[in-house]
Amino acid sequence: MQTKPTRLAALVLVSAAPCQRAETPAATAPPVAPNVVTGTPDAGTGDVNARIQSVLGEPAKYEQAFAAFQKAVAAHDAKAVAALVAYPFTANVGGRKVKLPDAAAFVRHYDVIVTPAIANVITRQRYADLFVNADGVMFGQGEAWLNGICKDDACKDFDVRVIAIQSAN
Repeated sequence: MQTKPTRLAALVLVSAAPCQRAETPAATAPPVAPNVVTGTPDAGTGDVNARIQSVLGEPAKYEQAFAAFQKAVAAHDAKAVAALVAYPFTANVGGRKVKLPDAAAFVRHYDVIVTPAIANVITRQRYADLFVNADGVMFGQGEAWLNGICKDDACKDFDVRVIAIQSAN
């Protein structure tokens, strides 16, 4: 049985409801994903997709969310990034933990959450080099995480969302 994360400890941003997902059938994903920054193919995509399939399920959903997140951060598109986030989030804003209930709140605090250093890690991450475990897929040293958020109790359907953005320091 595949598992979902409980909650990630984060310095800047954390969210995700725990859920258990039933086994999913093998998904066919494109063999090579392009890097959003360079536009060149990332060799090794099949390896990361195999890890995602064995731990999280449906690698095509993760690949699509990865590309959309990376593209939105590269464009400094706060609204597009906010649309990819699972709510509510708890963010460290001005030294205080603040619950962000929705995308509008995320957009207001975007520059505090997605700092230039974090944006650099996200945009330079190669899909083929993602770390994968039951908590999701990790960018860099933990600066950002994506994972499936169940749409139903059986978790037969899920959306891949940004579940954490945090300083790795």
